[in-house]
Amino acid sequence: MRTRAFAYAGFTVAALAACLVLSSERMSARQAPTVAIDADDIGGVVASSKGPEAGVWVIAETHDLPTRFIKIVVTDDRGRYVLPDLPVANYDIWVRGYGLVDSPKVKSGRGKQLNLTAVIAPDARAAAQYYPANYWYSLLKPPAKNEFPGTGPKGNGISEAFKTQGEYLAQIKTNGCTGCHQLGNKFTREVPSRLAGMPSTEAWATRVNVGQVGAAMSGGISRLGRARTLAMFADWSDRIAAGEVPPAPPRPAGLERNLVLTLWDFADPKTYLHDGVSSYKPDPTMNPNGLYIAAPEAGGDFLYVLDPVKNAASTLKVPVRDPDTPFASPQAIVAPSPVWGEEVTWTGKMNGHSSTWDRQGRLWTTSTIRALNNPAWCKQGSTQPSAKAFPIDTSYRQLNVYDFKTQKFTLIDLCYATHHIVFGEGDYKDTLFFTAIPVPAKGEVLGWFDTKKFDQTHDEKASQGWTPFILDTNGNGKRDAYVGPDDPVDPTKDKRIPTGFYSTVQSPVDGSVWGSYWSYPGGVVRVALGSNPPETALTEYYEVPMINPKNPAEGYQGYSPRGLDIDRNGVVWTNLAGSGHLASFDRRKCKGPLNGPTATGPHCPEGWTLYQAPGPHFKGVTDPGAADALYLAYVDQFNTGGLGPNVPIALGSGSDSLLTLPPNNGGKFVVLRVPYPMGFHTKGMDGRIDDPKAGWKGRGLWASHGTRAPWHIEGGKGAHPQAVHFQIRPDPLAK
Repeated sequence: MRTRAFAYAGFTVAALAACLVLSSERMSARQAPTVAIDADDIGGVVASSKGPEAGVWVIAETHDLPTRFIKIVVTDDRGRYVLPDLPVANYDIWVRGYGLVDSPKVKSGRGKQLNLTAVIAPDARAAAQYYPANYWYSLLKPPAKNEFPGTGPKGNGISEAFKTQGEYLAQIKTNGCTGCHQLGNKFTREVPSRLAGMPSTEAWATRVNVGQVGAAMSGGISRLGRARTLAMFADWSDRIAAGEVPPAPPRPAGLERNLVLTLWDFADPKTYLHDGVSSYKPDPTMNPNGLYIAAPEAGGDFLYVLDPVKNAASTLKVPVRDPDTPFASPQAIVAPSPVWGEEVTWTGKMNGHSSTWDRQGRLWTTSTIRALNNPAWCKQGSTQPSAKAFPIDTSYRQLNVYDFKTQKFTLIDLCYATHHIVFGEGDYKDTLFFTAIPVPAKGEVLGWFDTKKFDQTHDEKASQGWTPFILDTNGNGKRDAYVGPDDPVDPTKDKRIPTGFYSTVQSPVDGSVWGSYWSYPGGVVRVALGSNPPETALTEYYEVPMINPKNPAEGYQGYSPRGLDIDRNGVVWTNLAGSGHLASFDRRKCKGPLNGPTATGPHCPEGWTLYQAPGPHFKGVTDPGAADALYLAYVDQFNTGGLGPNVPIALGSGSDSLLTLPPNNGGKFVVLRVPYPMGFHTKGMDGRIDDPKAGWKGRGLWASHGTRAPWHIEGGKGAHPQAVHFQIRPDPLAK
């Protein structure tokens, strides 16, 4: 009966859509223009059978340019819209919005008044097909809080490694599954028809064990408690198949309606992107109107390049130094992929992760150039200053720089592993700082590279340095002999902690270097470099206040930071990926001593302020546990996005959005949603000012699709990763 009802509803919508193509054109022809536009704009009014539709998206798409081009705007409170500054092309125009189904596509060129007819969704299930993935993922029912700690396969089925519900939630989100792709999109929430004859738990066991990384996905399920976790996901997809739908998201309102989105295809549909970059962080006026470039991590040996002026995409082939450099991903298929079959699609060795422009217009990228084993000058017995203080045996990713003038890459060997990359401030404006997730462990350091010295000497050995993370636990204000991470605090010595940074940034206030410690509950780390950093750098560690010290019984607060950035006042901002917060830490608020034997993490809860991200939580979860996957954090220090200076932003990788928190908005988020194509799963962003005199048109935020599975993006197999430009205009009709 459900099948017949659905088919009937589909027939009704299809028949209605055919009629609306004609009615939309007739409406445009007979209604007087009501929206002011220029010759390169398209504008009009969106209305449905219920009247003008406020807070819905109008989408313009064309394949006439060198790469697919999309522009998206939001209607105002009277249903009016303006699509500004469109390149010369023929466009498909349609309406998408919550409570609607997509309207018929209408052909149009620039300079046209085009009134559009929105289509009311026939039922809640049809409407929900356009909701972000986190809304669908919120239907998941994780194990209850009172079932922790796990008691293993002979007990409650939850792994004994998970002591709390929060720890489990962090793992089924950004610390695990959604660190690679969304959960809750159509591809993941529906069990494919090829597995329809299997019991649901068996179907899930099969679908997480395919492709090149099937072993990793299947292993992740096992670490959680295999049978229990497979049953949880099976129950989720079964309820969805039976008709359960999530709550409806709110439509864009207020500042959210001022958003202008521009999207370009610019990467291979078989690969994926990690971080993209448009400018130089300390001065976002660098590289005006220039190239936007993203790295594919394990996906391939190319950097993907977008020219937003020419609307054209290209690639840069990245070399490795050692021909025996290992592949970044397994080159075998565990079981055939439902999309690519037996094909090995990720064949990269350079493993490019993150990039940044410098002041000379060159591009620096963390990438693998060789095998794991370090050269002798990194190890015990070396005379290299940092190696003398703290030798390192292995590093799995190093560095390259591309000079656009010579069109050549220079490969640079580093002793420490690299991950994210950022230029410093002031005296360190030509120094790169790195995060590292060491493999194997025991190489947790803060690394840096002096690009100016390298330009002068071409000496990679002399241009780099690093330091372990040493707490001043004896409280004398200087670095001394230290005990190891597993040793108890010795009041006569300092202590090394294994806090390898995930994100890093240098403070514009005092030159200290901050990083996020990706753990549970995790925290933020401050490093004061001192006069001779390999020997003088001292660390402070501030743990996220998972438990409210004033009321321990109230439940968990925040946990599991991921990305991190800093504002121009020295306040640090981080995403708490596990609990779903954007959190600030202000060291100036700390009341107790910041060094000594008690300053080991939980000593400054008063420095933290937590802002719960918008969106639903998982079913049955009463403590903070948002279903969204918050990845990196970014602070728009220089108003590149148009919402003001010092705006912290959480990357809502599960909600198709950037979650901005303007300081003058009363603690309320402004959600910048990417409604099409659904599946915007970003892992990196920045901002650029192309022309400081051009108002909103001269600035914008940039981000890339970062899902490891581009075929999860709306459109399926063949969908391309994209670059996305976010701009905020003064009002929804600004031209």
